Amino acid sequence: MNSVPRVLAVLDELLRDATRDERGALWQLAEQGRELDANLVRLPPGGEVGAHQEDVLDVLLVVVAGNGRIDAGDGSLELTPTTVAWLPRTSRRALAAGPDGLTYLTVHRRRPGLTIKSAAAPAAPALSYEGGETPCMLDRVCPECGRLSQDPEPVFCSRCGERFDGG
Repeated sequence: MNSVPRVLAVLDELLRDATRDERGALWQLAEQGRELDANLVRLPPGGEVGAHQEDVLDVLLVVVAGNGRIDAGDGSLELTPTTVAWLPRTSRRALAAGPDGLTYLTVHRRRPGLTIKSAAAPAAPALSYEGGETPCMLDRVCPECGRLSQDPEPVFCSRCGERFDGG
């Protein structure tokens, strides 16, 4: 396969087509074989992404339109168009949109896909595998974008900001 650069989206068009109160991912990078993930996310005026922590990936956040803030453990960072923020892995943060809403692009290394592994053979004859069902994690799957949350009791999706039903 021969890879060539190409235009994937025109952000002005995506923003123009989005309604003022639209929430969630307006666009996602979905190319086969990619090593990055990117999402254009819109929070409506006053919208928020609750406090969460990404334990695996650093995230680059670029504000495209609107304004808001990142609330971190030791204070708040103001967000305005063209602001670029680094969200290091293990940092705890929340996002809040201002009166005009907040639209931002996130970019990070692609998260490895979920896999189902077969049961390993017992290490010694004295050990046995009893089987059973794996725990159901549907309550940790975002209803908007389908991302599996690493948080055992998620309130907001760290990808698109959607509130989980139990939150």
